[in-house]
Amino acid sequence: MGKKVTMDGNQAAAYASYALTEVAAIYPITPSSPMAENVDEWSAKGMKNIFGQEVKVIEMQSEAGASGAMHGSLAAGALTTTYTASQGLLLMIPNLYKMAGELLPGVLHVSARAIAAHALSIFGDHQDVMACRQTGVAMLASSNVQEVMDMAFIAHLSAIKSRLPFIHFFDGFRTSHEYQKIDAVDYDEIAKIVDYEAIREFRERALNPGHPVVRGTAQNPDIYFQGREAANKFYDSVPGIVEYYMNEYRKITGRSYGLFDYYGAPDAEYVIVAMGSVCDTISEVIDYLMGKGEKVGLIKVHLYRPFSEKHFLEKLPWSVKKIAVLDRTKEPGSAGEPLYLDVVKALYNYSQTENVQVPLVVGGRYGLGSKDTRPSQILAVYDNLKKDKPMDRFTIGITDDVTYLSLPEKDIVDTGAEGTISCKFWGLGSDGTVGANKSAIKIIGDNTDLYVQGYFSYDSKKSGGTTVSHLRFGKKPIRSSYLIYNADYIACHNKSFIYHYDVLKGLKENGTFVLNCPWKPDELESNLPGSMKRFIARNNIKFYIIDAVSIASEIGLGNRINMIMQAAFFKLAGIIPVEDAVKYLKESIEKLYGRKGKEIVEMNKAAVDKGIEGLIKINVPPEWAGIYDNDSQDSQSGFQGSRKGLGRMVTSVEPDFVRNIQRPIARHEGDELPVSAFSGMEDGSYPLGTTAYEKRGIAVMIPQWQWEKCIQCNRCSYVCPHATIRPFLLDQEEVKRAPEEFKTIKAIGKGLEGYHYRIQVSPLDCTGCGNCADVCPAKEKAIIMMLAEQEIENQAANWEFAMTVTEKRLIDIETLKGSQFARPLLEFNGACPGCGETPYVKLLTQLFGDRMIIANATGCSSIWAASAPSIAYTTNANGRGPAWANSLFEDNAEYGFGIYLGYKKIRERLADLMRSVVEGQASGQVMNEASDEIPEEIKDAFRDWLNVMDEGEGSKAASEKILSLLEKNDWKGNKVIEEILEKKDYLIKPSIWIIGGDGWAYDIGYGGLDHVIAMGEDVNILVMDTEIYSNTGGQASKSTPQAAAAKFAFAGKRTPKKDLGLMAITYGHVYVAQIAMGADMNQTIKAITEAEKYKGPSLIIAYSPCVSHGIKTGMGTSIAEERKAVESGYWHLYRYNPDLKQQGKNPFILDSREPKAPFRDFIMGEIRYSQLKTMPDVADRLYDIAEQNALERYERYKKMAGLD
Repeated sequence: MGKKVTMDGNQAAAYASYALTEVAAIYPITPSSPMAENVDEWSAKGMKNIFGQEVKVIEMQSEAGASGAMHGSLAAGALTTTYTASQGLLLMIPNLYKMAGELLPGVLHVSARAIAAHALSIFGDHQDVMACRQTGVAMLASSNVQEVMDMAFIAHLSAIKSRLPFIHFFDGFRTSHEYQKIDAVDYDEIAKIVDYEAIREFRERALNPGHPVVRGTAQNPDIYFQGREAANKFYDSVPGIVEYYMNEYRKITGRSYGLFDYYGAPDAEYVIVAMGSVCDTISEVIDYLMGKGEKVGLIKVHLYRPFSEKHFLEKLPWSVKKIAVLDRTKEPGSAGEPLYLDVVKALYNYSQTENVQVPLVVGGRYGLGSKDTRPSQILAVYDNLKKDKPMDRFTIGITDDVTYLSLPEKDIVDTGAEGTISCKFWGLGSDGTVGANKSAIKIIGDNTDLYVQGYFSYDSKKSGGTTVSHLRFGKKPIRSSYLIYNADYIACHNKSFIYHYDVLKGLKENGTFVLNCPWKPDELESNLPGSMKRFIARNNIKFYIIDAVSIASEIGLGNRINMIMQAAFFKLAGIIPVEDAVKYLKESIEKLYGRKGKEIVEMNKAAVDKGIEGLIKINVPPEWAGIYDNDSQDSQSGFQGSRKGLGRMVTSVEPDFVRNIQRPIARHEGDELPVSAFSGMEDGSYPLGTTAYEKRGIAVMIPQWQWEKCIQCNRCSYVCPHATIRPFLLDQEEVKRAPEEFKTIKAIGKGLEGYHYRIQVSPLDCTGCGNCADVCPAKEKAIIMMLAEQEIENQAANWEFAMTVTEKRLIDIETLKGSQFARPLLEFNGACPGCGETPYVKLLTQLFGDRMIIANATGCSSIWAASAPSIAYTTNANGRGPAWANSLFEDNAEYGFGIYLGYKKIRERLADLMRSVVEGQASGQVMNEASDEIPEEIKDAFRDWLNVMDEGEGSKAASEKILSLLEKNDWKGNKVIEEILEKKDYLIKPSIWIIGGDGWAYDIGYGGLDHVIAMGEDVNILVMDTEIYSNTGGQASKSTPQAAAAKFAFAGKRTPKKDLGLMAITYGHVYVAQIAMGADMNQTIKAITEAEKYKGPSLIIAYSPCVSHGIKTGMGTSIAEERKAVESGYWHLYRYNPDLKQQGKNPFILDSREPKAPFRDFIMGEIRYSQLKTMPDVADRLYDIAEQNALERYERYKKMAGLD
């Protein structure tokens, strides 16, 4: 036996797999990445598998590459594993066929996840694994964290003995990211039951010139079929092998498993068949119903493929009358979902061979995209079975008012184990709340006899989004695989949430509520929403406040309030004695922060003490109980407070989409939206500009404009990651109607005579990063950071007025200053504060947004831009704006190229139509119809358009002229003009941009990117180079420089950064630029405008600092970090313009100067480099190599520029 440990499902799978793995071929994808990260870290630290070796971990360029490497490694005789999910698993399907066909014993651990269809979902269901059931791999399912460890071991052991690859799967997020206290098995115990003879035979079958074979031949119709059938015996043996290892495992652990497990009444009349995390919820409901005398049961599926009908029937109680099969997937057009069809077929076979009546079977779908499945929904399933004619192909967890397939849900019931303490924590992404709660779970789990469970729900925003932590503690095992709906303790770590969410929903009577806020007790009356005060008073809530932000600031922790709030939790929750909690917390601080230095350790220890001391208990006024719903302090949303200037969260002019869909989702009520709410949106299309209605108010500090010090350079707006600070030009009429507080100054600059100027901040949209203040070049800063509370009061109404000021393009838009008077058509995105990516894309929309089409690779830039219902792209006053779409991660270049081809073909047709008119003759299939009747001015307009059809601004003006002329007459009957008008949306040359991060461009999508630029067509590519896979958590890519530490490169990357730009330059016909906005703002806009005008492919590589870099001065200096990168020679600026060759000039222009700052100083300013200091034997050597690599690049570029 092993010991009890607290871990999540991903770590449990990684731990088990490490024991029996020699090679791990990996590629990151949410939510499976932590499995591979754990294996990589353990290997780097020298952890040994059962063979006495570290696992060899290799990161490939894609999941297709990872599965290919896995296939090859297995063919060579090494026990090989991978970890994946969703689209990544689908990319592996071709190799799954090969591995199964060649009888290779690999294991894939899959945190099962939804598939991108009408929309992307990173959350859990079984759509991905169900797409693999035909490949020939065995499939083993786990329901909870303990089972993940156990089934992972069994999968590896069975794969070795059976000679077949296994997919071991468990629910993404619900199980992969759920923390529980489990029993870990010692590797020594597992080593005793390994079939070493099978391993020896496996190695003997490996490809080897000492006993060569040919494998993977091409076969003709005469023998292929027989070859496929020859493997049947291996599949026939799998159930027996898995059962054997389940029995052997029981002898080690005492935990008993079957291929199918039954739970419930032995004489059950109503039985559910399911697999995955829902089984624990069903088990809870069974206990609840059996306590009421009902005869119900569950068959839990472990071995899904091969599906053993014999073992299934052995577990089925023959008292059963009706069966419901729950599938966590959807197969449109099929007769039923997969597990349902398997069960129906098994029972049909039995009825035919035994000539007996079998139970009625119905099927249902649940939990797609991690839709929470709670006990009340399972009750609905059992109630459905009790009907004379139960509904078939039903759904639970949604309200289907379109096809009427959903089962009505009963009231929420508490089926959890008696004595369980349930706690909820509302946090802000990056404030440390989730990390603190993971630590709390581990402290309690590892130091007490209590059972623990932790699950963390997130929105799709990056740092700055909402997180809700769900923690349970109890003396009995916890099987509640669903969110907390009835809590004993709720903490709100950001005061803005109380105006947007019903944070107290579900708090039990006499429960505890802790609010982090800057208010004194006597200020609560005027700041808390009326509904909150009423709830606290009427439910006898123990109410505490703490100003954790001020405490953290005083200590020196910035916005990291996690340790303070964690200490407050331990004091109030009473789960363990507070003295013990303090001891454990401080021990964890030593372990967690020890390598960061004594100062960091002491600051965090001080935070623990201050968190306990800083709590203030509120004596709740009895009059709060008498506040009614129509109290002036409640808005129409029910939760928004009374703060002056909070913004128009709910207005009478809101679009239907915002009112009917966005608002409920923002209030965490999206689960209650019926299917009909999405009628008309079936293809996944969403309206633009919805982030403007969010007004999240999450910033602690907000910029304030010091008008008397401003030099009107517009840099603050240029660098703003969220488009929340902007310059405005007002004419005399606008100045007259401006509010008194809307201070303006005389505009400076040619062409701006007679206009007034103002910098305005949107205080409720600002994330408070501070880059605007950091880059302000005024002698005395014209932008300073101030506490948000007062700025919201002062500036919210001013922002609303600013939105009525008309856009004025009075100076050259292709300049830094001029570009910022154009309205950004990317605003209030969900990126982290200080994000290095968004300023580039925002600038693109200011320059080209009204004719822009974006193909966006999956990644950070797709998530911060378009996480429903928050769409950050918006439209101008004419309703024009970027048309945006995301296909997949791997195919973005090809997808964008396809958009270009479609537009090109239709525009060529338009050109043919116009030529047929101006030339007075047939063109292709276009016949000249009454050409003489078309006025000459229209023909002239057509000629003008034909001359500029491939120029952006020129085609826009020519198109407007054509339409204004054509609209003067009725052209009915003139098929040429009718077709031109039908295709009028294609008149303006689109600015097509293919954008994504380095993980896409350097790795998984490189093949497509390379092919697209080789085609020579007029498409633009923007690569936001964060030098890691930012969206999946910071894994290394081929863009990661040598010596940088990243996930999958725990001990520092050992190979140099790929020079993507130089590779593209070798074609000779591609415009290529490397830019860094903070280093040279003018070079950035020059490169972008040159690239867009270039009549061929362009590639811009933009240096983009990321929160994962660990910039020691904070993300408020991310723009300045770009300047440091260039000044130190770490990053280089250049432009390669093929048009210059035609002018007899050198096409390569090096915009970087000689490095003037120490390279080592720069990299030591980022934790991704400095953390290598903990391995001094390799750190300095890698640092020197990294510096040499950068110097060699610069020297290479100098030679190309003719400067050597």
